[in-house]
Formats: sequence, C-alpha cells, structure tokens
Amino acid sequence: MNPLSVETKKVTDYFMDWEMLYPKAYNKKTASPFTKVRVILMNGTEFESTWFLHQFARNCNNQDLKRKIALVRAQEQQQQKRIGALKPKNENVLETTISYEQLAIELTAILAMHEKNKNNKEALNFALLEDFDHLYRFGNLLKMDFGIDAENLVGKYTEITPGRPTISEHRCPMDNVKRALNSKTADLFSNLVASIITAAEQQTMNFYMNMAAFYKNDIGRKLFSEIGMIEEQHVTQYESLKDPNCTWLENWVMHEYTEAYLYYSMFCDESDKNIKQIWKEHFEMEVAHLKLAIDCLMKYENKDYTTVLPKPEFPKLIQFGGNKEYIREVLERTVNLTSEKEKYVEVNKLPKTANFFAFQGKVNKNVEAVPSHAVVVSAISKLGKDYRYEDKPNPVKVLQNRKKDNTFVGRE
Repeated sequence: MNPLSVETKKVTDYFMDWEMLYPKAYNKKTASPFTKVRVILMNGTEFESTWFLHQFARNCNNQDLKRKIALVRAQEQQQQKRIGALKPKNENVLETTISYEQLAIELTAILAMHEKNKNNKEALNFALLEDFDHLYRFGNLLKMDFGIDAENLVGKYTEITPGRPTISEHRCPMDNVKRALNSKTADLFSNLVASIITAAEQQTMNFYMNMAAFYKNDIGRKLFSEIGMIEEQHVTQYESLKDPNCTWLENWVMHEYTEAYLYYSMFCDESDKNIKQIWKEHFEMEVAHLKLAIDCLMKYENKDYTTVLPKPEFPKLIQFGGNKEYIREVLERTVNLTSEKEKYVEVNKLPKTANFFAFQGKVNKNVEAVPSHAVVVSAISKLGKDYRYEDKPNPVKVLQNRKKDNTFVGRE
C-alpha cells in the first residue's frame, strides 16, 4: 500500500459533526482484547500528533504555515475525541489499565520481533520486561480491589507473572538517554518504530500521571504514581531514539505518515465492524494530512517528500496476537539488565559507585514503602498467594515463588 496513491478530499471536507464524534462504544465483555488495545494505541497516536503540532506552532514564525498547522491539529483533535468515546462508561479505571499494559507488552514485542536495527531492538526488549511486570502489579491490585481476574481481560493472550521487578526499574534519569537514529540512512520501519513506541508510551505515561490522583485508595494512588515514573523513563528512552536533526516540517511529514500507517494496520487487523469503519475513515483523513504536510515541505523548505520517505509504500503492517514465547525468552535472558548511559549492562557488572545504586538508595531506601512491592505483599496477605496467569512456571527460577515478592532481581 502506497498511501500517496489514495485519492482524498480536501482536509476541510473531513471535519465531523457531533454525532460522528460520539460513536457507539465497544462492549467491554465481548470486545476482543486487541480491539481495546488498538483503541488505546490510536488515542495515543492522536495525542502525540496534537502535541507535536502545538510545539511546532510555538516554534514557527510563519503565519500562513501556522494556519495550516491549526487546521490539521483541529482535525486530529476531533479524531482523538471520537476514539476516546469508544471506551465504554462501565469500564473501570483498572480494567482500562490492564489494556494499557497489554498494549505496551504486545506492541513492544511485535516491533522488537521485526526490528533489525540493533539499537532500537535492545531498547524495545529492555522496556518490554518492565511493562510486563507492571501488568502483574496492576493485575494483583485488580484482584484485590475488584475481585476480577485480569487473565479474562487480556483474553489469555498475555501471561501475567513477574518481569524485571518494578523496584529494580528506577534508574538515574541520565541513564535513560540512548543513541538516536539517522533517519536518512535508517530503514523506514526503524523510523516508524521510534515514532510509534514513543507515542504509545507517552500515552501510558500521561494516563498514569492523571489517574494517580483519582484512584479510590492510597495503595492504588501510590502504584499509579510509581509506575507513572517508570513510564517517564520509557518515554525518555524512546524519544531519544528519534533523529533530532530532522526539521519541523520533516518531522510533520513523518508524523502524518506514521498515523496513516497505523490506521491502515488497525483497519486490516480489526474484528469489530463499526470500529473497522472508523479506522478506514481516519486513514483517509491522515492521507489528506500527509499530502498537505508534503506540500508544506516543498513550499517552505523546497524539499521533495522523498527526503523523508524514499519509498512511501508501507512496510509490514502491525498485527496483534499472542507473543508468549518471545517474551519468555527475553525475560529469561535479560531480566538482570539495567541501563548505564547508552548501554544495557548486567547489574552485577556495575561498579558500586554507579549512578544506578545511588539513585536506588534515594528513591527505594525503604523497600517496604515501595508501592509496587507493597501491592504484591498485600495481595499475598489477603489471597494467600499472589495473583498470576501462567501457561507454565516463570522462566526465571527466583521469580517463581508466589508467597514472597522478589526485590533483588535486576537490582542487587
């Protein structure tokens, strides 16, 4: 699929009325887990587009260009509101959270499995285990607070068992900055990976930042705050993969291309007929946005779109499905990794003077007060053992104990 070959209307012809902006929500009991994660992914993609265009406008001194940015941004806002309405009113915050973590896990695994760029692949695999552990922590909170088994929400496509313990994920912020791509020489898929995963993790970070203040009890509020800080680290890591030498207009073209690619992927993968139609309509809108951005690139920088998209045909589309064995392999092989500047290293190979240990000593000086640990301790106390959904025992032997939460793996 070459999106530039798709015929579209003018951008102004795609604005929606209020009825279109409030579509029928999915049924939380019958909808596919992957329909839910697609809704979250595209919501985050629209948020990223909106805020990128706001930052672009704030750094632009051309009034004519600012007007074009405002035009597209308002339509991206409409798309985001329409997608947001797909979440049903009776889905509680933790049920939604489980879908957020399933998205983070499955999307990261899919991208990592197909990524050839070593730097990108290492970053994906590293954060994958952390989101995997977050699902386990939130799954235990869901079981305690609502009596709901998270395995039913994820459709048993994703296992719920410890990953790299969240307590071990807190690192000196400077160690989360990685090497950037050269977008002009990198594979198109690698450029898409950096854009997609940044938007997805940013959406999760924003959601947790806001939900922390609204949860119904202290332990939940604390857990959202803690994992929200890890998502801040993930956004720092992923955004640093993006090429900082691109111009604002080159970035705009890539943003619109990424959206078109994702909507087409979601359309081809979607099982819900009503939502599938929305993905199709939004895809066409994004192609119109892409063409407008390309026109601006030529008008204001005298650059052809091939400077950003040498071959505009879409690479392999994203298809959601279970990736249990891949995740297990990464968990078993890399659970003890941490980050040191641009590198990923075994924690036992760090010098005692490393930033990692100093930062851990600051934020986790009282282990029992760490929310992600306290949640599992509380679950074990109330349920007799932690909540898990596993096809077979955790591949890391020291994480198999269901009556004691591990705070040493990846940390000491």
